[in-house]
Amino acid sequence: MAGLPLPPPNRPQLSTGDQISSSNSAKFAQIPSWVSLKRSSSAVKTEKTQQGKLENLHLVSLSKQGKLKEAHDFLKEMDDAGVSVTLHSYQCLFETCGKLRSLADARSIHDRLRRTSKNPSGSLENSLLRMYCDCGSFTDAQKVFDEMLLKNLVSWVIIISAYARNGELSKAIKLFSDMQASGIRPNSAVYISLLQSCLDPPFLELGKQIHSHLIRSQLNSNTTLETAICNMYVKCGWLEGAKLVFDGMNDQNAVAWTGLMVGYTQAKKPEIVLKLFARMVMEGVELDEFVFSIVLKACCELGDWDMGRQIHSLIVKLGLESDVPVGTPLVDFYAKCGNINSACQSFGRISEPNDVSWSALISGFSQSGRLEDCIKIFASLKGKGMDLNSFTYTSVFQACAALADFNMGSQAHGDAIKRGLVSYLYGESAMVTMYSKCGRLDYARRAFESIDEPDVVAWTAIISGYAYHGNAAEALGLFRRMQSYGVRPNSVTFIAVLTSCSHSGLVAEAKEYLDSMSRYYGVDPTIDHYDCMIDAYSRAGLLQDALELITSMPLKPDAMSWKSLLGGCWAHRDLKLGKIAGENLFRLNPDDTAGYILLFNLYSAFGEWEEAARVRKLMAEQDLKKEISCSWISVKGKVNRFVVGDRHHQQTEAIYSKLKEFEECSVLDSQSRILSEEDEFSGILPERKEQLLDHSEKLAIAFGLISTDENTPIMVFKNLRACTDCHEFGKKVSMVTGRRIVVRDSTRFHHFESGKCSCNDYW
Repeated sequence: MAGLPLPPPNRPQLSTGDQISSSNSAKFAQIPSWVSLKRSSSAVKTEKTQQGKLENLHLVSLSKQGKLKEAHDFLKEMDDAGVSVTLHSYQCLFETCGKLRSLADARSIHDRLRRTSKNPSGSLENSLLRMYCDCGSFTDAQKVFDEMLLKNLVSWVIIISAYARNGELSKAIKLFSDMQASGIRPNSAVYISLLQSCLDPPFLELGKQIHSHLIRSQLNSNTTLETAICNMYVKCGWLEGAKLVFDGMNDQNAVAWTGLMVGYTQAKKPEIVLKLFARMVMEGVELDEFVFSIVLKACCELGDWDMGRQIHSLIVKLGLESDVPVGTPLVDFYAKCGNINSACQSFGRISEPNDVSWSALISGFSQSGRLEDCIKIFASLKGKGMDLNSFTYTSVFQACAALADFNMGSQAHGDAIKRGLVSYLYGESAMVTMYSKCGRLDYARRAFESIDEPDVVAWTAIISGYAYHGNAAEALGLFRRMQSYGVRPNSVTFIAVLTSCSHSGLVAEAKEYLDSMSRYYGVDPTIDHYDCMIDAYSRAGLLQDALELITSMPLKPDAMSWKSLLGGCWAHRDLKLGKIAGENLFRLNPDDTAGYILLFNLYSAFGEWEEAARVRKLMAEQDLKKEISCSWISVKGKVNRFVVGDRHHQQTEAIYSKLKEFEECSVLDSQSRILSEEDEFSGILPERKEQLLDHSEKLAIAFGLISTDENTPIMVFKNLRACTDCHEFGKKVSMVTGRRIVVRDSTRFHHFESGKCSCNDYW
């Protein structure tokens, strides 16, 4: 409804009876307002007053519906008809302009007020002041405030609170001082607005001064104020002060309890959170939904699954399990403690799960390794048109990275962009990792360069991508570029940098980066960093240096320390050090299958068959179950998986026929007793030549050769480390066919082209 019609003043006059009859039968929108606006007859004075109210009622209605354009048009009609706008109508218009943050409409209506009213009331001026504050125009607000002849308490509260909310505390504090100088005593609303603006540690001293002022004004016994003080200290990081205020409160309400618990959660003190929760229960404090999300998070951080289950029992007892704010944290709790079945059960009990609930479930599947279930749920939700959030997409990116599912990952990326649900930095970093793990470093680089201000996580993601693709020069170049942007590396960044050096034989550079970590960057090296350095020494054949680092480093070596040395001993044929490394490895991890294979191969290479047999006997006695080797390749959107000796594929004959064309590529005829992670251990050793031909990686490459266009790269993914024979096979096939072949094994990417590999046979 654009507005009530206002006909010209020469319309014929109706009798009183006609008026009554007409108004009774007409709809509200059709009442002829000219009846009450006719000025020539004293007989309609009463109706004029009533119809003036009707016009203002309609104006208020338009305002509350947010129809400011229609309200403007109707104001003009009211002006033409000489109908005055009431105080209440102006207040409603000002309130709507503020809510909609429509500064242009606000100024227009203000101009009309100035033209029609010389001395507006104090309440109207306060409405005007609040409107400009809500619109964010502090210039207009300050001008209105300065021109006010009578500034009452409400006026001061409005403008001080507005400046405080906007983060302009210096102006808010100055006005606070001016207010007291004018003889007006501040009320609790002023103090609360100032306290709520002290959100960070730098404002702690100011917060203390406000608190002191409150004590002197004798207002601090107010529960709302005490809660605000407590929360201020929590946000400023002074938990001791928050606890003192909290303990002194006469009425410790749920808001104060949860505020304090949030503080201890942020301070990484989950044990205190659980103690506070126990006190809440004992003292009979009413528990709200927010409390349970905090305590369940504390249980996750402590790994206290028993306490989490007890809290779940309490939730059931209170009848809150089906509520979204309580059921969703339960799903998250069980997912993070690795109990995905209980997470699913908790999810099923939520009456109306929202996007956060679904996101918690999808994240749970992703974290528990049920990656395909994660993708299926996502696809189902998308197909049903249900609401999703940025966290859901981030979990999907992570699942696609682990599965190396480029097709689904790129589709999810496109969908997230359309919906505007790519999480800034966190989601963008997950995309960089996804594309690099899917073998598309070009896409990963584009995703990275599109981030406006990448943080350390994003930089680390792209550096790691180049490191695992074997491009050390680019990885280290990006590391230097990151520092030039003023972003400080963290512990994970140095893992990527050291890995890059290790995989490229840059031993001196790796040593330099390790030594500089604590000295220049304030990052203390962990055992993972030392293991990277041991790996760099071992790969380069500097086995004595690796052993010296193991025995002299300030941290106790772990299984990976000795396993890296053992790998180097096998690669560089050092039986003496290999024995030492093997003994220490099996002492720390007696179930390391790959370690047994390395030691078996080392003994075999030196002809020590009795020792080799002893190693195999140990493996048999411990009933070691090695991970089944699997390679997969995606062709036309379909994932094709292969295991060693696989003959279940519908194109098996064509695959093996293609393999026979490359039989001469096997390089281990002279070392037929050497095992790889892909071979079987039990029973009699198989004929190596035949088994090598059946390795899953070769089957996947052969399938790629017969199923893809000649000018298309073949991209294969593998769950175990590539063996020497398969590595040579990839080089040979790339040279014979002219095809580019990319293989991602458990440690890195191998780019085969023209008979060479990007790792330079250093992996």
